[in-house]
Amino acid sequence: MAFVAPFKGIYFNVEKTGSLDDVVTPPYDVISENAVESYTAKNPYSMIRLDITKNPGGAVGSDKRYQNVADLFQKWLDQDVLRRDKQAALYLYTVQYKHPSGKMLTRKGVVTLVGLSEFDEGVVKPHEETFESVISDRLRLLDATKAQFSQIFSLYSDEENRVLSLLDAAKEHDPMGSITDGDGCIHSLYRVTDGAVIMQVQDFFMDKALYIADGHHRYRTALSYRRLERERNPDFSEKDPANHIMMYLCPMEDPGLSVLPTHRLLHWPGKLSVDALMNRLAPFFELDEITGGTREVLLCEVFSRMEEEEQKTVDKRTTFGVYHPGEDRCFLLTTRPEAYESLKEKPAQLQELDVVVLSDVIVQGALELDHHRCEEENLIHYFSDPDEAIDEAVKKCATQESQTHLLFVMNPTRVKQVQQVADEKLIMPHKSTYFYPKIMTGLLFNQQISGEEVDRLS
Repeated sequence: MAFVAPFKGIYFNVEKTGSLDDVVTPPYDVISENAVESYTAKNPYSMIRLDITKNPGGAVGSDKRYQNVADLFQKWLDQDVLRRDKQAALYLYTVQYKHPSGKMLTRKGVVTLVGLSEFDEGVVKPHEETFESVISDRLRLLDATKAQFSQIFSLYSDEENRVLSLLDAAKEHDPMGSITDGDGCIHSLYRVTDGAVIMQVQDFFMDKALYIADGHHRYRTALSYRRLERERNPDFSEKDPANHIMMYLCPMEDPGLSVLPTHRLLHWPGKLSVDALMNRLAPFFELDEITGGTREVLLCEVFSRMEEEEQKTVDKRTTFGVYHPGEDRCFLLTTRPEAYESLKEKPAQLQELDVVVLSDVIVQGALELDHHRCEEENLIHYFSDPDEAIDEAVKKCATQESQTHLLFVMNPTRVKQVQQVADEKLIMPHKSTYFYPKIMTGLLFNQQISGEEVDRLS
C-alpha cells in the first residue's frame, strides 16, 4: 500500500551556523507569537526565519513575505549554510527523553519520502479535522520555496520491529546531527545508505497503511500542491517530487511512543459560579470535590484519581478534572450512563473518546457552547503542560472578569483509539492527541527540484 523512498536530505552546516540547538525549532504550530522573537534572536540562521510565515495575529502573509522566505532559503543554499546530501538515504531519527511520569524513554523512527495518496484510498489515514486557513498559508509557503521544512509524524504497525532493527544495524556510526530541545530531549539523526536495506524497508511498507499522528494540515497541503503541479505540468508522473511528502514513520508498538493529554482552558462568556456549574454537570456526572491543599496539590490528586480509573480493566468510565480558579475549587467528574445518551447516534469508536465526551456532553451540552462559537470567539485554549494551564487560568481569572475560566484536565487518547478511529474513516475533535516529544523542524529538509525523479530502487 504505502510507497517509501530514500531522498537527498538538506541539513544545516554547523561550521557556518554554530550549535544546532540554537537553530532548530519546534514545529510552527506549537510556537506562540511571543516566542518567535526569542527564537529569531538566538541565531541569525534560526529555522524560524524559514518556517514561520504568518503575520502577528494569525493573518496570512503577503506574497512578498513568502517570496522573501524562498529567497532566503536559496541564499543559504548558495552560501553553504545549508547542504544537500549527494546520495539518497533513509534517516533513522531517535529521541531520548524524560516522560512526565519520570521514566527515561527512547523513541525511534525513520524519515523517508512517502508517495502521496488521497485519504479515500486508505493508504494514509487521518484522524483529526483541518482548517482551510492553515492549509492556504502552508500551500503558499511550499509553492514559493519548493521545500518541505518539517516531517509529518505518522504511525505504522510493526510488531516484530523489523524496520528499525534493519536501520539500526545499517546506520552510520555517528549522527549527522544532534540537538537538545527546550525540554531536555535529545534528538539525533543517522544516515542509512545501504541499497539492500532500503529495498527491504520499501518491500515492508508495500502492504502497510500509515496513520497520521501529527501534521494533518501539512499532508493536505501536499495534496493541494500536487494538484497544482499536475495542472501546470502535462508530463507529471508518479516519480515527480511533488508526488511525495517527507514523513517520520514510527511503529505504534515502539516502547518509546508516548501520547500526552491536551488540557482545555474554557473561557465561558459571563459569570458562572461553582454551584451553577455543578447543577449543569450533575445530570451527566458524579461530582467529587477535591479539597485540602493548594491548587497544584488539588490537580495532582485529580490526576491520581483519573489514573486509578484508567487502570481498571472492567467498568471503566470516563473521568475529568475541572478547576474553577475564581473560587479555587476542584472536582473529579465521572460519567453517569446518562452522559452517553446524547452520543448514541455517534459511532462506538467516538463514544469511547474522552475528548468527544468533553466536547459534546460538557461544552456543547451542559455549557451550551456550540463548536462554531468556540472557534469564532476563541473560547478554548489548549495546553499540554497542566502547570502552564493552571497558571494561565488564574491569570485570566484576575484580568478578564467578564468570563468564567474553567480548566478541564484530560486523560491521553490511546494509540489504539487513533488507529480505530482512522480505520473507520472517522474524525476526532481538534487537538485530541499530543504525541510527545514533537519532531523538531530544521534537522532535515526535503527540496523538490524540478526535473528530478524520486529514486524507486525496488
